[in-house]
Amino acid sequence: MKLYKIKKSNIDKNGRGLYATKNIKAGTKIIEYVGNIITKKQTEDSDKFDNSKPIYLFNLNKRYDLDGDVSWNTARLINHSCSNNCEYDGTGLKIWVVSSKEIKKDEELTCDYGFGFDSDFKQFPCACKSINCCGYIVRTESRWRINKKFKKNTRISR
Repeated sequence: MKLYKIKKSNIDKNGRGLYATKNIKAGTKIIEYVGNIITKKQTEDSDKFDNSKPIYLFNLNKRYDLDGDVSWNTARLINHSCSNNCEYDGTGLKIWVVSSKEIKKDEELTCDYGFGFDSDFKQFPCACKSINCCGYIVRTESRWRINKKFKKNTRISR
């Protein structure tokens, strides 16, 4: 039995998402993120990877990327959340979606897309509505740059 099913997303109002078919323990491999392995040069030369459309691209190493924009990559349906319950775990040329905490049956599977904070961050509004949402799809470590409430407490106790 698969650990996920496809249905209308609560996050992407016009799209679909993956949902747990049963309770999933933290650390469980849920689904492999698959696609075509391409060179960095192919990534750079392709019009496919501009910010005007969805990109399903993973950096595998210094030479290769994984283009997950293929119909047979069900994992591409996992939506971003600032309070994600899954993470990407890659070794070599494989990437797995792994639960980062316990996930309840019928809960939507979500990941932090890990987008960097740069001049284009406003092109990617976040719709997750979680308590940790900063309003944009930006990796956890950079959210404080958008909203100071996410800045880690750096005061030293005496």
